[in-house]
Amino acid sequence: MADWTERYRPSTLSEVRGNDKARDAFADWARSWDDHREAVILHGSPGVGKTSAAHALANDMGWETVELNASDQRTADVIERFAGRAARNATLGGSAAGGGASGGDTASRQLVILDEADNIHGNYDRGGASAITKLVKESGQPIVLIANEFYDISRGLRNACRDVEFRDVSARSIVPVLRDICRKEGIEFESDALQRIAERNRGDLRGAINDLQAACEGRSSIAVEDVVTADRDKAMGIFPFLDAVLKEESAEESLRSAYAVDETPDDLTKWIEDNMLSVYDPAEATRAYDFLANADVWLGRVRASQNYTYWRYATDNAAAGVAAARDGTKGGWTRYGRPQFWPSSDSTADEVVGRIAETSGCSVATARREVLPFLSAVTHHCKPRDLTVAMAAAYDLDEAGVAFVTGSGESTNKVESIVEDARARREERMADNADGAFAGGAARESAPAETSEATGDGGDREGDGTGSDADERSDDAESPGTGSADAEDDDAGSDDGQSGLSDFV
Repeated sequence: MADWTERYRPSTLSEVRGNDKARDAFADWARSWDDHREAVILHGSPGVGKTSAAHALANDMGWETVELNASDQRTADVIERFAGRAARNATLGGSAAGGGASGGDTASRQLVILDEADNIHGNYDRGGASAITKLVKESGQPIVLIANEFYDISRGLRNACRDVEFRDVSARSIVPVLRDICRKEGIEFESDALQRIAERNRGDLRGAINDLQAACEGRSSIAVEDVVTADRDKAMGIFPFLDAVLKEESAEESLRSAYAVDETPDDLTKWIEDNMLSVYDPAEATRAYDFLANADVWLGRVRASQNYTYWRYATDNAAAGVAAARDGTKGGWTRYGRPQFWPSSDSTADEVVGRIAETSGCSVATARREVLPFLSAVTHHCKPRDLTVAMAAAYDLDEAGVAFVTGSGESTNKVESIVEDARARREERMADNADGAFAGGAARESAPAETSEATGDGGDREGDGTGSDADERSDDAESPGTGSADAEDDDAGSDDGQSGLSDFV
């Protein structure tokens, strides 16, 4: 039996179910591509129709497709050879697409599809991430990146693309799809059977079609008792969870949702706290903050005692408590953001926090929770520039570090110029603090001349008839004077040595 997910894959965008807003935004991106020439990231849970939408769009627009997925070795060379060639308007055979049609001929375009763009890692994909970032910036053809986890994509790549989120498909949108398939296959069905399949797949349309095919194997009809599929082991995504707590579900249902999310109570509390004000009015937020404060108390007890049974009380407050603080349900769509001071899974965050801790003489935990939020707030999007340069110089940050702290694009000219100025400032201070230690022979050659001048001055004073008693008094007076000058020099050197940090603060 042929795979039903392939047989009934949407051939046009109008057939994509359950994500009307995402579908319309994707279509608008394609129609206006000549105006913006940006790549787009389609992100959302597995099975919600992202890849199908990309192929359906290409069919609607009359575009050829070039696809590169996780089964390929997506090294920089492979990406350049296949996707790069397509993005520069050349076919895989080497000839110009559409017989050398101009860029304005939309029918000659090729849609470059990079599936599982959030899963580029390891030895097989060496250099792939940077190659894709370069590709989307230089492409002469539309590019679609498909990802399950939007924030697993590098910050530089995210900033270089538009993004369209595909939400989990509701059961009421899945059931009509299953009904249509049954009719086309000549399968009689009970509505309750299709409803059970839809509900048990929790928003995964592809999984629901697979389960329907399995239940219909060798049958001409399907009843409720024929549906033996167990609940899929599918964790709830963080964005549906935020909708559940902040908009839709009761306290009890929100608590169940919290246990369905593959995140720790500590992380869930951060997500709720950082996005709550985008939904709640002041009165609701005031009540909700009391519950978040209680959750934080329990999380503190977990850290202090390492007794993780206390997590349940943190979850009760963060999920059920915050949901209970809401007055009724809320509609509309909200663009949720990742917590601003999120400890990223990549090495950039750890490296930045480590540099802050080492330079400031504090613990890594303090650097992450107290210093980093302050730095991010006062240098947001690299403004003011002088302060951002001072910060980059104080902690010796590279482009990735500055982009992480400020929230700016890593590959922007602004960030690159800030890093260059910060390096120049550090080199200048190193030279100032070295006191000629690295000046080479020139400094050593000038030293005798300066000594001779000093001796000459002394000789003049001696020639003026200063006696031995005067010399002794001069020597006695000179010693404390020299000591005082040395002390002042030491103080000045000390201040200058800390100037990078003090100027920044």
